[in-house]
Amino acid sequence: MTIRLHDTNARQIRDFVPLTAGCVSIYLCGATVQAAPHIGHIRSGLNFDIMRRWFAYRGYDVTFIRNVTDIDDKIIAKSAEQGRPWWSIGYENERAFNDGYDVLGCLPPTYEPRATGHIPEMIEMMRGLIERGHAYESDGNVYFDVRSLPGYLELSNQELDDLRQPSAEGETGKRDPRDFAMWKAAKPGEPSWETPWGRGRPGWHLECSAMAHKYLGSAFDIHGGGIDLIFPHHENEIAQAKAYGDEFAHYWVHNGWVTMSGEKMSKSLGNSVLVSEMVKHWRPIVLRYYLGTPHYRSMIEYSEEALREAESAFARIEGFVQRVTEKVGETVPPAAEVPPAFAEAMDEDLGVPQALAIIHTTVRQGNSALAADDKEAAAARLAEVRAMLGVLGLDPLDPHWAGETDRGEDLHGVVDTLVRLVLDQRQSARARKDWAAADAIRDQLNQSGLVIEDSPSGPRWTLGPR
Repeated sequence: MTIRLHDTNARQIRDFVPLTAGCVSIYLCGATVQAAPHIGHIRSGLNFDIMRRWFAYRGYDVTFIRNVTDIDDKIIAKSAEQGRPWWSIGYENERAFNDGYDVLGCLPPTYEPRATGHIPEMIEMMRGLIERGHAYESDGNVYFDVRSLPGYLELSNQELDDLRQPSAEGETGKRDPRDFAMWKAAKPGEPSWETPWGRGRPGWHLECSAMAHKYLGSAFDIHGGGIDLIFPHHENEIAQAKAYGDEFAHYWVHNGWVTMSGEKMSKSLGNSVLVSEMVKHWRPIVLRYYLGTPHYRSMIEYSEEALREAESAFARIEGFVQRVTEKVGETVPPAAEVPPAFAEAMDEDLGVPQALAIIHTTVRQGNSALAADDKEAAAARLAEVRAMLGVLGLDPLDPHWAGETDRGEDLHGVVDTLVRLVLDQRQSARARKDWAAADAIRDQLNQSGLVIEDSPSGPRWTLGPR
């Protein structure tokens, strides 16, 4: 068994060899909390949740760090616009992100450090970089000297002489306009912290180098994030860490975007779809299926049609799980193994689309076993399907999803009570052999978008295609 991952730095798929046998350390660039998350933000956390689950399934002890950027230019700008403290905006949106991760079934990180909680570590790193000649202070700002480090821009495969980075407002005294700010001198009315070079606040890149060093040491296995972070953020993280003396990440893994009309989903384009709104209209487990089943490196073009297709595809899986469970009970052993073909797909750069094909094939086999009244074979296929779904965080019988549609503003519970009353009327009609009335009730429910299925334990309803 060898897990293989696409390493952005190597530009190829590589065998994963952990620094410590049986362990894997992962650092994921998490939320910048200037606003509530859209599904493009949450996709990254979900993709790396699947990676984490697969490593755990393969027997690794996983340490998973996902940071929170709770201070930056956008948060400060929002604070000024809204007349609210910067920390209030950050905390409100941090909770919204965590709600988004949780509602879509992402496991909590091992640690989730905030930037503002690690100012001493940042100061220590800047002090070391200045002493080594890789950084310098000017007018209270601390800059990294990009020409001081051979290999700068190798991750993004750029040439320094071709790079154009105009000096940002307030970043005075740069030796080279491409040098980047690790620390920004205080401005009136902005939050600031005391340092040997005066009061100021962190630049965007410094926090991750400092926090990865604190929680994972001078070398760790995997650094992840969206492809938009390759430059400048991840490139500058590498520069700081390596100039400080760290080996830093041995593998760089990046996920694709969620796009609308071919453009990256973003607040600035006005095309974002908030998670909090999406889960009012779509079951969270369906949204997870939609975001998590394409390959992590592929782009997802958002559309309601694609979501409806995901809903229908997952309904076929979920319906099989429900039918077998009703017929034979939950007989899945805790240590059920995934089929070899599924494992082979997941080992090869987390090939979820190929793995998903194995799930659907197994569901078809299970349905055939049900049709032949072969309970033993159906139960075996159920065990395999649930094991595979568990790896993807999509097992509908997992306690996390129990009563999932009762969350938030979802009216599933109310609808269920009303539908049950109507179904009771249908059952009464059937009991007195009034088949016309029973069929009329069923037809009316179908016209309202509900699918009624008679099962050994009684009638069951589900939402039909939208």
